[in-house]
Amino acid sequence: MMNGEKIKLFLVDDDALYLKSLEIEFLQHADFIIETYATGELCIAKLSNLPDVIILDYQLDGIDKTAMNGIETLDKIKEFNADIPVVMLSSQDKIDVAIDCMHHKAHDYVVKSETAFVRLQKIITGIFKFKKMEKELNWYMERM
Repeated sequence: MMNGEKIKLFLVDDDALYLKSLEIEFLQHADFIIETYATGELCIAKLSNLPDVIILDYQLDGIDKTAMNGIETLDKIKEFNADIPVVMLSSQDKIDVAIDCMHHKAHDYVVKSETAFVRLQKIITGIFKFKKMEKELNWYMERM
């Protein structure tokens, strides 16, 4: 699951500037192994690197209009491994977009804003607190 104590994080966004700023924020605030991808296709090709969490842009068509969008990429990730938490990231602050992401089994949905990084950090912390509790519960149940 994790490399020692480091969380392997995939960041997928076609906006190179936003992608780099996210990477810098995560590297400054926690000890992550980060892989960045500008397209869903590149992310899918590297799923064998077994990310712990993927932060995925909803649009993904800024570089190539024929590229897979975030929902198509999310579906392929879930086909590969349904247990990988995927947090969708979008500049669209529309409830129907968030609902669409959740129907496709996204773990959460975050709107790109000045508070997005803080929200992403809290979501990732929550994911690993839950996984730790789940592991402890399984350990306890095995001993009963």
